Amino acid sequence: MKNLLKITISIVLSLGIISTQLFSDVAKGQKIYTKKLKVKCGISGSSFAGKHSQDQWEEIYDAGKLNDEIKKICHGHGVDSKSLPHIYDFVYEYANDSGNVPSI
Repeated sequence: MKNLLKITISIVLSLGIISTQLFSDVAKGQKIYTKKLKVKCGISGSSFAGKHSQDQWEEIYDAGKLNDEIKKICHGHGVDSKSLPHIYDFVYEYANDSGNVPSI
């Protein structure tokens, strides 16, 4: 019985650690914006995220048009699809109606 409990706890903890790494992250999105888009866009992260409200960013992302919107704002420069969830978290967190301001 003790062994079964230990194995169950180990599995739950392992899955918890692995699954956290699969989720997107605001800080990672901010880092991606700074590294890949800031110079190409020519605007700060707060100006970029402030182009839309949270609802608008959500609609754009849900429609699969986030990279198109990034290209529109950044003069034709986009990001790879792997980075899109992180960029979305970044722009959603710092949208013009969020009241939050990024440090970049």
